[in-house]
Amino acid sequence: MRNAIAAGLCVLLVAGAAAAKEPTKTPAEVEFLNSGKVYPAGVPLSEAVRVGDTLYLSGQIGIQPGTLKLVPGGLKEEAAQTLSNIRTTLEAHGYSMRDVIKCTIMLEDIARWGEFNEIYKMHFSAPYPARSALGTNGLALGAQVEIECVAHKSAK
Repeated sequence: MRNAIAAGLCVLLVAGAAAAKEPTKTPAEVEFLNSGKVYPAGVPLSEAVRVGDTLYLSGQIGIQPGTLKLVPGGLKEEAAQTLSNIRTTLEAHGYSMRDVIKCTIMLEDIARWGEFNEIYKMHFSAPYPARSALGTNGLALGAQVEIECVAHKSAK
């Protein structure tokens, strides 16, 4: 019985010593951010959330900055404004379009994916972020496109 207890204590000590050698990671601080440069005051969302070096942007649509009014003209105009709003939000928090690592594109009509890509390629260049595209059954404010992005900056 004593041998079994001694063996059990040895296992616990070895496991504890191994665990003690692993570096302790402190949880990344979570920051809820609103620059006021795109969304008007009072909307119930954070325009971005930063966790460590990663920035998660809320979905953006083609609103005129400071309003909840879509730009006129259709898909191409909304897509251009949406991407401009993304750039504004990124820059307000110290990031750029080159820091974007993932985009999720929601199109009111997925058949217009090619038209959207024409505008998208004016705002991103190779190597492009990872991307998903979905057709929807409606977007906020009747928008034709919504884009959410994730950006990451390596600590230097």
